Amino acid sequence: MAKQSIFGRIAQLTKANVNSLLDQAEDPGKMLDQMVRDYTSSISEAEAAVAQTIGNLRMLQDDRAEDIRDAANWGNKALAASRKADEFRAAGKEFDAAKFDNLAKVAIERQISSENEAKASEPTIASQEEVVEKLKTGLSQMKGKLGELARKRDELVARSRNAEAQIKMHDAIKSVGMMDATSEVSRFEEKIRREEARVRGANELAESSLDAQFEALEDLGERSEVEARLAMLKAGGTTAIES
Repeated sequence: MAKQSIFGRIAQLTKANVNSLLDQAEDPGKMLDQMVRDYTSSISEAEAAVAQTIGNLRMLQDDRAEDIRDAANWGNKALAASRKADEFRAAGKEFDAAKFDNLAKVAIERQISSENEAKASEPTIASQEEVVEKLKTGLSQMKGKLGELARKRDELVARSRNAEAQIKMHDAIKSVGMMDATSEVSRFEEKIRREEARVRGANELAESSLDAQFEALEDLGERSEVEARLAMLKAGGTTAIES
């Protein structure tokens, strides 16, 4: 994965306004789950990119260090060859002196070449070091954002469960209200009152029937007395009640 695309994704993800995105989401829970998956995947890719970039940087640094060591070694060889040439020249051996001077020149040329290579790698190494630091910073920010998303998701899940529990409790209270136990008791009480009233009515009816019978008996007694007095009158007696 190219470093530029990694930079782009890191910048896009770390600048994301989670609250704003949630406000626009139809299903915030699903959106948070998807964002957590995206961040986790992006972090994994970013970690691989950072590791590769760091590895490349270390290789460049190792190559530069090797060039510096080579330059030092060739410098030592050039010095040794030059001193040997001076010894031969002092001994009057010009041919051998010239030979070692030439060796010193070859060593100096290779020293210069190694120094140039080390110097040429410095801008690339500096650039790679900057890239690594930016990637590390972006990776740290992404991990922080992932933590924020996870907390938001947990908070949303907790709030959703709480709301669901409140809705269930409200529905339960509503159903109890619809059943209204007191009204059921009232209806039952009213039924008992009607039954009691019916019993009272039946009793009153029965009592009225007995009264009628007794009244009939009283009427019958009065008629009997009238008949008796009439018979006495006809017999020449009196209708007065004897004391």
